[in-house]
Amino acid sequence: MTALEKVRQVLPPKMSPQEVEMARAAQRCIMAALEHSRAAAITLTISNGVHPTVELPPAALKLIGQLLGAMSEGRPITLMPSKQEFSTVEAANFLNVSRPFVIKEIEEGRLPHRKVGRHRRVAFEDLVAYGCEMRKRQEGALERMAENARELGLDY
Repeated sequence: MTALEKVRQVLPPKMSPQEVEMARAAQRCIMAALEHSRAAAITLTISNGVHPTVELPPAALKLIGQLLGAMSEGRPITLMPSKQEFSTVEAANFLNVSRPFVIKEIEEGRLPHRKVGRHRRVAFEDLVAYGCEMRKRQEGALERMAENARELGLDY
């Protein structure tokens, strides 16, 4: 099983407008509770009227709130082990670039990695940080191109 297959991507089920609003309301309640206290428990109501209390760490409640927010917006949700490592092929697929490009970035020291025998492994955290930095550079380049176009009177 590859690292990308180990990633748990869950597409939220199609929700009715009422369910979307329920998810938004639940998110607001959880986040408000976390802001005003050290809430560590939530109470569930089961259809038969029972009210069991579930103890959770505040970090878990925050994660649940974030998941509810993503669900209410219809965004896909990806869960990844924090210490996950990617091969160069998987890293290239994640970044939507070629494998030779990933290897070049590794060899030039722009993408941290470690060697496992002859193979390179890139930590997920490093891959995400690199991807964010790559997007910032792309946005900067686009902004410079737009500025050059404005200076040349090529406004649209």
